[in-house]
Amino acid sequence: MQNILQIAAGQIGVQELAGEADNPVIVKYAHESGFTQVNDDETAWCSIFVNWCCEQAGLQRSHKMNARSWLYVGKTINKPYAGDIVVLWRESPSSWKGHVGIFLGYTKDRNHIFVLGGNQKNSVSVQAYDASRVLAFKRLMASQGLEVPKPLLTLGSRGNEVMKLQVILIDLGYDCGAVDGIFGPRTKEHLSAFQTSENLKEKNGVYDEHTQKKFQSIY
Repeated sequence: MQNILQIAAGQIGVQELAGEADNPVIVKYAHESGFTQVNDDETAWCSIFVNWCCEQAGLQRSHKMNARSWLYVGKTINKPYAGDIVVLWRESPSSWKGHVGIFLGYTKDRNHIFVLGGNQKNSVSVQAYDASRVLAFKRLMASQGLEVPKPLLTLGSRGNEVMKLQVILIDLGYDCGAVDGIFGPRTKEHLSAFQTSENLKEKNGVYDEHTQKKFQSIY
């Protein structure tokens, strides 16, 4: 399997089409990442592109289209290497808006960073960004091989199936605490947050068949 830098670099030059036409490659990034509602190249697609690259590389994904969703994925680091994920703010640090891409390195004076990403000047390209705009650098783990647990799991449940649930929640960016096989209040809280985010039928923090099917669609 190629690493994320090889995958992303292989897409350099893909760009939005002028006028009413839409680049089918950009639409493919969205559909293959699970965003089947996106059928154009005008929707902000920086997070879509990073999700697609991570899917191809077998790495953790945010499963969301907003750039700042990557703040809750992987491990926050202070000394990034090429291939780590970088999240930047747009408009202001407190805004909900942002940009996400793949970190390549610093300029010699370390005032700017080079980022390989999508939706950069309407294309997959390498661009320089002011280093003061960085919100976080994130290092991702492999997400392959995760097992979807069997329902029913609820507050007080214990065992291997609960551990599988906790690992998946953490992989999806929900910090449910230690992977200890104990379905406690924190696991319930973050499972409920996932169910709410995905607009599932039940949002009560009980791991049921509907949540299992959603996990299976992701993994």
